[in-house]
Amino acid sequence: MTGQSRKKKYSPEELRKFLHQYGETGDPDLQELLVRAYTPLVETLSKKFVRGQIMHEDLIQVGMIGLLASLRRFDPAFDRTFESFAIPTIVGEIKRYIRDKTWSVHVPRRVKEMSPKIKRVVDELTIQLQRSPQIADIARYLGVTEEAVLETLEMGRSYHSLSMDSELEADSDGNTITLLDLIGSQEAGYGQVEQNLMLDRALNVLDKREKEIIQLTYYQNLSQKQAGDVMGMSQMHISRLQRRALGKLREALKVDQHETVM
Repeated sequence: MTGQSRKKKYSPEELRKFLHQYGETGDPDLQELLVRAYTPLVETLSKKFVRGQIMHEDLIQVGMIGLLASLRRFDPAFDRTFESFAIPTIVGEIKRYIRDKTWSVHVPRRVKEMSPKIKRVVDELTIQLQRSPQIADIARYLGVTEEAVLETLEMGRSYHSLSMDSELEADSDGNTITLLDLIGSQEAGYGQVEQNLMLDRALNVLDKREKEIIQLTYYQNLSQKQAGDVMGMSQMHISRLQRRALGKLREALKVDQHETVM
């Protein structure tokens, strides 16, 4: 193709003719012409999904995959425009890329697929119930277990990570600091003895299972999944029990600190 033909803008009638010819012949020159003609459509659609760390150029490349797939499958005999046929495919490719590639950590596909469903259902149920839906409401609506909903919500926190160089506003004058600035370097041993004594006393408020979870996850540095394997429980069950145990410990430590001051 010449440089002049690459820059030319074609009328809808001309594009329909080219689409028909391409469908019959699969001519690579016609494919290149059509790709260039519909690239602005891909660019416009990709802009709607740009946010955070997702680069516009990456989404354009993904959208082009959808455009090529649409060109190969489009049948001009159908009573619909190419744009109406191609847009769902292009948008689908972009959404799939965002779902699969933009989580900060690796999570199961079922979580990636359920996360947007839960967000949509929360909005729908909030309107229907005139209140914030509970986990049981969401699970019943989706036809899944409450544990599956909890797992998705818990892992959903891993969608984005923050760089240690991320800036935070420090004061009303607009001065900023980074997350790294907030990490102290004080000697860890100061006050450790007294804290350990307080913690030992506080542990008495926990039942046997809660103590074991704290022992595995905080003293032996096992992950929730590893602790679950040891205790024969799911990761989400461990997570719930761990949160409950930590809540008890916080309350017990508050009481202990108050009594110490008195």
